[in-house]
Amino acid sequence: MLLVCSHSYLRKPVSTLSIPSMKSGFGNRENKGESVCNEEAGVALVGVRSEYPRYMEERGLGGGIYRGVSDDKGGKQKPNVGYRLGRRKALFEKRKRISDYALVMGMFGIIVMVIENELSSAGVYTKHEFYSTALKTLISVSTVILLGLIVAYHALEVQLFMIDNCADDWRIAMTWQRITQIALELVICAIHPIPGDYKFKWTTKLSNKNKELGEAIVPLDVALSLPMFFRLYLICRVMLLHSKLFTDASSRSIGALNRINFNTRFVLKTLMTICPGTVLLVFMVSLWIIASWTLRQCERFHDDEHANLLNSMWLIAITFLSVGFGDIVPNTYCGRGIAVSTGIMGAGCTALLVAVVSRKLELTRAEKHVHNFMMDTQLTKRLKNAAANVLRETWLIYKHTRLVKRVNPGRVRTHQRKFLLAIYALRKVKMDQRKLMDNANTITDMAKTQNTVYEIVSDMSTRQDALEERISSLEEKIQTVQEQLESLPEVLTRCLTQHQDRVDQRRNFLHPDTAMLAASSTGGLQSQPPTIGSPLFPHSRSIPSPNTTQASTYQWPSSPILPPVSSRTPHLVPDTVTPSSSHQMAIANSAHNNPTHNHHHKSSGS
Repeated sequence: MLLVCSHSYLRKPVSTLSIPSMKSGFGNRENKGESVCNEEAGVALVGVRSEYPRYMEERGLGGGIYRGVSDDKGGKQKPNVGYRLGRRKALFEKRKRISDYALVMGMFGIIVMVIENELSSAGVYTKHEFYSTALKTLISVSTVILLGLIVAYHALEVQLFMIDNCADDWRIAMTWQRITQIALELVICAIHPIPGDYKFKWTTKLSNKNKELGEAIVPLDVALSLPMFFRLYLICRVMLLHSKLFTDASSRSIGALNRINFNTRFVLKTLMTICPGTVLLVFMVSLWIIASWTLRQCERFHDDEHANLLNSMWLIAITFLSVGFGDIVPNTYCGRGIAVSTGIMGAGCTALLVAVVSRKLELTRAEKHVHNFMMDTQLTKRLKNAAANVLRETWLIYKHTRLVKRVNPGRVRTHQRKFLLAIYALRKVKMDQRKLMDNANTITDMAKTQNTVYEIVSDMSTRQDALEERISSLEEKIQTVQEQLESLPEVLTRCLTQHQDRVDQRRNFLHPDTAMLAASSTGGLQSQPPTIGSPLFPHSRSIPSPNTTQASTYQWPSSPILPPVSSRTPHLVPDTVTPSSSHQMAIANSAHNNPTHNHHHKSSGS
């Protein structure tokens, strides 16, 4: 991607903006309108404009109000990393405060609703009086404020999404999941009792009265008051935002590296791990109270037994514990739905309670080690005693069968029986020891295992490094051998040439006549085949050619280092001969080598 630099330039790092000289330098270059495209080493892949301050500086905490340089096209500014990090932190804090305010408004509306329903049910006032209208108006005001806080919360969520993903348009973050979540929250929190006296006719079959059809005029506030308890989901959001795992930057970094999403479920899991008893106790008590009150509101207009809060609590308790005596039963579908929900939650809470109690009763790692050590000591003592009993009974059997004059069969059988019992006891103790060892192996110490694995991995890493070094050195040696093999023909050629030159020098030194003949007949050797007396055969003993006689008269210059040839090798120095004598020597040699030719020569002479 090619970045075209116009009247803007790449901004210096954020850490240099706090230096006065850097700020003044930026101001001077802005007034001059210069570009630093040639000065900066890095090239940005995204068009980043200059003069974007940190978020604290824009808010007036680090140098006054910022007046930035707008873009050429639309005047929009794209903040840098420092600005986005500062703004993200501020949005986190603001989101936490808004979530707290929303929970306060939601709980306030629920409390006022419960007070208004209890006072009207007790006959303190009626629904059309001023007190009821005032309380319902207060509930409506708190609901409106709650809806505004929810909208503000999700607006902050969208802004955080834009900062995290470097998005410019907020509509990118508005997916159908987010829109559905916002609409569902607004609907849940918008339901509340409205001011006024509105009633409707509620018809149901009474199970306590032989399934008679009962009708009752019920205030509309009952149907609008019960869904307000769904606002308690805000507690989970506040727990998430105030959790140290969520607010701590190091924890979030570790979670991001391990691909762990910090949500409400993760926070509840950590709470169940840290304090499971407290979490279960708070949840069960809250569920018991809320379910009892809602069941009483649903059933009080049809059955007088449910008008008492204690009876409703008794019904919820036996339903929660899955006992179900059947002395009190719900009549309306609303009450039955609450009872079914309570039974399902009770089954889940019972399972969790059993898991928590079993975890509490289980021995810790240190307690298991101590217990295994004590059991091993006791089993060792029992094993020694059982072995001693076996030896004792063996000796007694031998004594009463071999060392006495008269054998008593009854006593022998008694000791044999004890001998077998001692063997069985010995086998049982050994089996118990094996079981204890197997149980001890299942609770291995993770720290020791981790240290052992770390040592093994370190050893493997060291060996791998050594192996890599050896392989690299072997590669270098192989490369050297390859280079030497490639240069071997040239070296052999050079050596053979040097050796041939050395042989020629030695031959010329020992046979100067042959060297002279070779020097004089160099031109004729190319076309004529070599003869027996030619220089190609210097060691031949045949008759020399006429040219050889001429070469024998050549006198070699004396060497300044070596003594004369005659003094070193007198048997190799040829005698000085005349042409006639040389001819006679040739005839004698030919006669000696060819007797037929010699006989023919004699006959011709005679």
